[in-house]
Amino acid sequence: MYVTTSVSITLVLFLVGLVAMVTLSAHRMIEQVRHNVTLTVVLSEDADSAQVERCGVVLRSAPYCHECRYISKQDALAEHIRSLGDDPSQFLGYNPLLASYEINLKSAYANPDSIAVVERQVSRFPYVKQVMYQRDLVELLEHNVSQVTLVLIGLAAMLLLIAYVLIINTIRLHVYSHRFLINTMRLVGATPWVIKRPFVARSLRMGLWSALMAMALLAGLFYYVQYSMHIVLMPITWQNVAIIAGIVLVTGEVLTLIGSLIAVNRYIRMDTERMYAI
Repeated sequence: MYVTTSVSITLVLFLVGLVAMVTLSAHRMIEQVRHNVTLTVVLSEDADSAQVERCGVVLRSAPYCHECRYISKQDALAEHIRSLGDDPSQFLGYNPLLASYEINLKSAYANPDSIAVVERQVSRFPYVKQVMYQRDLVELLEHNVSQVTLVLIGLAAMLLLIAYVLIINTIRLHVYSHRFLINTMRLVGATPWVIKRPFVARSLRMGLWSALMAMALLAGLFYYVQYSMHIVLMPITWQNVAIIAGIVLVTGEVLTLIGSLIAVNRYIRMDTERMYAI
């Protein structure tokens, strides 16, 4: 019974850890996409080198800036030629393109409201002619991120509910096999906590071993996916490992504790005659 219960809890905790891993991977993908949101700050034609340098210093030190890259008029012309294949300076007689800064925003600022605030702040600089970004892309990204977040929250909540029901019922079946021992302890005058203590201790040990086995299964799955299938789910950092291990361990310990308390309390309050009837 102990082994069967531990295996059942292990499988449930494995699914909980798997959802946590998927959630962290989705968060990483969202962060990468948001870091690719670019704000183009077009400088005025009459901006001198000192003003251009001052603008770069201000932008790079801004709290919303993840990366900032300066594009000179010559670099802009070369990029235009590579993209479109024509050189406007040949038939105009001069380079019509302007120097600019391209800012990759931090993920916290890559949403329509924050970008609008950043746009107003940057536009106040006297040597900034225009601030451009792909408004439709940002709004679509924000909508998709909201949808993905809701789906992940719903999936996590549903799985936690399933885990709660399965672990509680598994612990109840385990305690059920000792119901007459509980009744005997109650009849000889043992206090409720004296009766609960060995069951709670055993359930916590069961939750701990189940969590450790679930983490071992998750580590094996992660190694196979990342190093055998060459699918990078998320960077291996102590923070990510601690988050997943903490979720699995806390879920296992808390649910087994709750399950043991509920099951033992039920049989402590149950009459002897009814124990023979169930």
